[in-house]
Amino acid sequence: MGSSSPRSPLACSKRAGNKTVWRGGRGSGARTGKIAWLAAAALPAVLIGLWWMTTSVAHRFTANQLPPIDQTWAAARELVQSGDFQRHVLASLRRVALGFSLGIAAALPSAALVGSSRAAERILDPTLQALRNVPSLAWVPFLLLWLGIDELPKVTLIAIGAFFPIYVNVVAGIKRIDPKLVEVGVVFGMSRAALLFRIFLPAAAPYALTGLRIGAGQAWLFLVAAELIASTRGLGFMLIDGQNNLRPDIMIVGIVSLALLGKLTDSALRLLEHHLISWAGEQAA
Repeated sequence: MGSSSPRSPLACSKRAGNKTVWRGGRGSGARTGKIAWLAAAALPAVLIGLWWMTTSVAHRFTANQLPPIDQTWAAARELVQSGDFQRHVLASLRRVALGFSLGIAAALPSAALVGSSRAAERILDPTLQALRNVPSLAWVPFLLLWLGIDELPKVTLIAIGAFFPIYVNVVAGIKRIDPKLVEVGVVFGMSRAALLFRIFLPAAAPYALTGLRIGAGQAWLFLVAAELIASTRGLGFMLIDGQNNLRPDIMIVGIVSLALLGKLTDSALRLLEHHLISWAGEQAA
């Protein structure tokens, strides 16, 4: 009798010596991906459903407390059609991009210095760790006094927010490097700069990319505080303007926009992390 084909795609296997290697069917990966997407969309769908039930059906909130979905959607369309929404988004994107880039440019060399030098660690790290705990709003009046009311204080505040997560993670990554790797570099006569760029920083790359993701999130958080500084555009300004004009529908549009932009930024950095250090994901699996 001929051998019958397996009924389930997950039952496919082949012999490799004394081991049986199981292989999923062609459709298993697609089905897993669909299930993952459905699971990810479930919570937002539930939240939207609760929003609709409490405002449009049960009327538990007035429009000034929590506007219904149709009112919020109408406010979003109004902002888009007038062009105000695009101007706010572009202004915030520009500030976050500049501030995040400055935060990276300051954090990487600082972390490399502190992580690779005990003297630098004793001198710099205590002060930086203390400054890390200063709330974002505490910087605002001083930045206004020092830098004026133009774009520079806004970008600087965002850079401060992005700096510390990147700095802390890169220092932690450098501190966890196997000392034997450093010994090998010293034996081969590497200079201090060569050790830094060929051993310390590559070995700390997973920590650095995690720091970049956290730093990007902090940049979006600090954006709202930054746009308190004499702003006339930006998503943070849109939030404050909606509050001042008793427009919670506009405030919700701003909150959702910040959430989506932050998520897109994090997804892009996760994709970068996956491509640069895919071996880390394989080890975690």
